[in-house]
Amino acid sequence: MGRSRGGFSTKLHLQVDGQGLPLAVEVTPGQQHESTCFESVVQAVRIAQPQGRPRWRPKRLAGDKGYSYPRIRVWLRKHGIEAVIPQRDDQRANHRGRPLKFNRAVYRQRNVVERCVGWLKENRRVATRYEKLAINYLGMLKLAMIKRYLAVEFPNRA
Repeated sequence: MGRSRGGFSTKLHLQVDGQGLPLAVEVTPGQQHESTCFESVVQAVRIAQPQGRPRWRPKRLAGDKGYSYPRIRVWLRKHGIEAVIPQRDDQRANHRGRPLKFNRAVYRQRNVVERCVGWLKENRRVATRYEKLAINYLGMLKLAMIKRYLAVEFPNRA
């Protein structure tokens, strides 16, 4: 996100449903890699079921090339989640064995995550990050998420 009061940059790690509604968010410094907080973001969501325990595992998870690491792929496979993550170029050149599955049609739907980030950045306080502390910035992000939920639930209200 560039230079702000909180430091040089900030990364948002989002889990978004199929309609583009944010389910979970985590904030990390810009120099921290995406893969370091992957599990915590995925496990942050509990979806209530009509019967039984809440579900937290999605059927499939789409991520960009920043999440293309064997550790993440193994974690997803172990938890029964289909990985829709393209391989990085250096991995494709050095890959041995059976080619990895990649569902292009599902990956094209990943744009809902980018649109969700755009909706969150419509809030000036989120886009410019006036807060110095990450905990305060996370609070502003959650307020923006609530605003988004209300806009979806009550579209015809001013």
